[in-house]
Amino acid sequence: MLRLYPEIAPYSTHQLAVEPPHTLYIEECGNPSGVPVLFVHGGPGAGCEPYHRRFFNPNLYRIVLFDQRGAGRSTPHASLENNTTWHLVADIERIRAALGIERWLLFGGSWGSTLSLAYAETHPERVLALILRGVFLCRPWEIHWFYQDGASHIFPDYWQDFVAPIPES
Repeated sequence: MLRLYPEIAPYSTHQLAVEPPHTLYIEECGNPSGVPVLFVHGGPGAGCEPYHRRFFNPNLYRIVLFDQRGAGRSTPHASLENNTTWHLVADIERIRAALGIERWLLFGGSWGSTLSLAYAETHPERVLALILRGVFLCRPWEIHWFYQDGASHIFPDYWQDFVAPIPES
């Protein structure tokens, strides 16, 4: 059974304008004087959920969550314009600077692990540590397994349900 910390509400929410047309949604919760940790959601396109706040001890951590470009409460929704890995890495750095954080932990899963690693490679002086789960590096063989020769063979019925809405080309 997964045990999380108790539910908490943000003590602050922000909108941060980045390259047009994007505005990022950011929230902070936990201890404003605690160790800063950034939750980097998967997807891309998924967005953050209230239960993501519960992965961290709110007495010890200044918990920062943000919805990546085109995802969640960031606007415009589902926009791909000016939305690349390197735009997202730059956004993470903008968030850090805007919040006055010197160095922080990054916690990422799936696509969030990829983005966290890209940020850490680009800005190693800003990273205290990485916590990565469900690492997905978007390598060709991983994408091939995910979309073609992996899940479709292990769970063929579910795969058919997954692809059914996709029109034939």
